[in-house]
This record gives sequence, C-alpha cells and structure tokens, in this order.
Amino acid sequence: MSSSGDNRSTASGEEEGRKRPESEGQYELRLYVAGQTPRSLEAFSNLKKICEEHLKGQCTIEVIDLLENPRLAKGDQILAVPTLVRQLPKPVRKIIGTLADTERVLVGLDLRPRKP
Repeated sequence: MSSSGDNRSTASGEEEGRKRPESEGQYELRLYVAGQTPRSLEAFSNLKKICEEHLKGQCTIEVIDLLENPRLAKGDQILAVPTLVRQLPKPVRKIIGTLADTERVLVGLDLRPRKP
C-alpha cells in the first residue's frame, strides 16, 4: 500500500490511470485509512484478496489516507478508519473495520444475500 493520499489500484492489474468502461457490473471502492497502521494494511490486503477472488476485473480501489488529506473524510462522512465505501454501483454502502470477515464484506458489497 502506498502512502499517497490518492492511490488507485485495480483488481485486474491494469495500468494506473487507465480509463475503464463504465458498466453495470463495475465496482468503485474507496478505502479510507489513517497512515500505514497494521489495521490499515490488513484492510487493504483483505480488500485486494476479496476483489481478486470475487470481483476479478470488475473493481477499482482508491485508497485515501486521511492523515494526508483529512478534508476528504467529510464528503463520505467517515467517522472511523479503516472504512470501505462502495461508490458504485449505487446505493453507496460502507463497511468499517479490517474487512477480515469475507462473508460480511460480500454481504456489505451486496454480492451475497444475508443469511436468515
């Protein structure tokens, strides 16, 4: 994970900055962190693994370090870190924590239905 405040990564390994076609199956994810703490690094690692296994080639990850850009927390109303925000597809969804519970993250991203 880079320490840059606006680091974009794609699960399909595409070059950074390359335009991706907008499609209904495309996921735009933002991971808000506060520095390179163990929890932040764990959340990023877990998110990359989930994207590679469940959203292969269908998601873009943007990592936002709030230590470098604290004003960016206001737009998505971030109160805790790490926080994952699903920007697309709508509606916006948020998941707080290290994303270690894959099943919870998949439900939060609306990739799997909740178990009764």
